[in-house]
Amino acid sequence: MRFHYQIGMCDPTHYLPLAQAAEAAGYHGVTIPDSICYPQEATSRYPYNADGSREFLDSVPFLESLIAVTAMAAVTERIRFATFVYKLAVRQVAGVAKQVQSIQVLSNNRFDFGIGISPWEEDFAVMQTPFAKRGQRLDEQMDILRGLESGEYFGYVGEVHNLPASKMSPAPTQPTPLLIGGHAKAALKRAAEKGDGWMCAGAETPDLEAYIRQIQEMRTAAGRDHLPFKVFAGSADGFSAEGIARLEDIGVTDLVIAFRDVYAREPDKPLDEKIQMLNWYASEFVS
Repeated sequence: MRFHYQIGMCDPTHYLPLAQAAEAAGYHGVTIPDSICYPQEATSRYPYNADGSREFLDSVPFLESLIAVTAMAAVTERIRFATFVYKLAVRQVAGVAKQVQSIQVLSNNRFDFGIGISPWEEDFAVMQTPFAKRGQRLDEQMDILRGLESGEYFGYVGEVHNLPASKMSPAPTQPTPLLIGGHAKAALKRAAEKGDGWMCAGAETPDLEAYIRQIQEMRTAAGRDHLPFKVFAGSADGFSAEGIARLEDIGVTDLVIAFRDVYAREPDKPLDEKIQMLNWYASEFVS
């Protein structure tokens, strides 16, 4: 099992010292959530909490996640970073590809790109991106991300995108892992058939096991079950040795640890308290 400390939705001055503390404590990685803005009105239901409400996010601070990764990578040496997850479908893919490649070059390939589709139609409106064909858009964006980091000329003609052949330099020396977020069947299928991993936004262990089983069956059907595959998940079972063993048994490879329930609107904690808690967990389980 690999252990990742969740940083985000908190005082922006905490990011860098927390990343350094997590690295010193022996965590394998840091995960960072993504959000662009909080729409004044929204018609979409939030899919990852019990009642579908979104008010818990009102006025919660979010740094732009790729900028946050870049800043934290600059003050660390070994620890990895992952977006959990980046709303790629609402953004312009070539510009994002350049940002990701730059992160990989500057960090020595320490970035896993967790990506997905925003649950809010309003995010697409704010970013002036069509809401229609959003799933097809993300599928094509994955192809484009991989093609543009090859270091060779790459062009693309799809149902949504039409890119003239171009080359980006410097290219990373390793492919960027693309991890898919989402619980819908389409997201699970995308992870199984196109992704290098899957990210669970939150589920009880029996539900998590069922999701992983579906993905494994789809990967086998697609002839991709021999390829490396990461499964990121946060879970209450991650706070006991027995629970961690259970998560590992059902296929979780990367455990995300957080000490704050933002869904319940728990307030942010002081920096020194956060560092004490992440050090306690590391001494109990990570080492």
